[in-house]
Amino acid sequence: MQKYLGSDHAIVKRILADKTPEARAAELVDGCRLTDSEIRALLQAGGKATIDVSTDPMIVLARSLEADAQAISKRYEDEVTAVQAAAYPKIGQAVFAVDGPKAYPDATGTLRLSYGAVKGYMEDGKRIPPYTFVAGLYERASQHAGQPDYALAPKWIENKAALDPKTPFNFASTNDIVGGNSGSAVVNKKGELVGLIFDMNIQALPGLLHL
Repeated sequence: MQKYLGSDHAIVKRILADKTPEARAAELVDGCRLTDSEIRALLQAGGKATIDVSTDPMIVLARSLEADAQAISKRYEDEVTAVQAAAYPKIGQAVFAVDGPKAYPDATGTLRLSYGAVKGYMEDGKRIPPYTFVAGLYERASQHAGQPDYALAPKWIENKAALDPKTPFNFASTNDIVGGNSGSAVVNKKGELVGLIFDMNIQALPGLLHL
């Protein structure tokens, strides 16, 4: 904030209270009692009136910034959100006019379904199967022993004998995904949960760039 607004900006001065960022952060964190469940319960029970008179440094800071935050939020809604809301339908109509049914619908935060198949792929002239298995998890960790990115958590090591090495661990599919889809459910044709999206491989990048 000091870099972009300047140390003399009213909001910066209000937040720092004539202290260094480090000292002010320590003051706010050390003085805050909101981690105490009893304090939170009292604030919740007392409602806005209790919050308005609270002397907790974090709440005092939030109160001092509320008017500025609301003004910025309103400006964003007026100058960005409202403009986008008016323009997106027109852009969507133009895209469909040019590309027809080949065009992807614009993302709106509503539920989207992507249809695909569990399927392997080719890499360096070699066919990669669609599934990995629990056994491969331990094999890969052993191959890269000592490297943090491949190290297994102690519980995985301790319970290795209790796991079936033939259990599928990950699978690749032809579903279209994009950044932000991580954690989305994967269901089969029966509507059963069969996995969660967590990443894409390098073979997906051409499709991602196309989108």
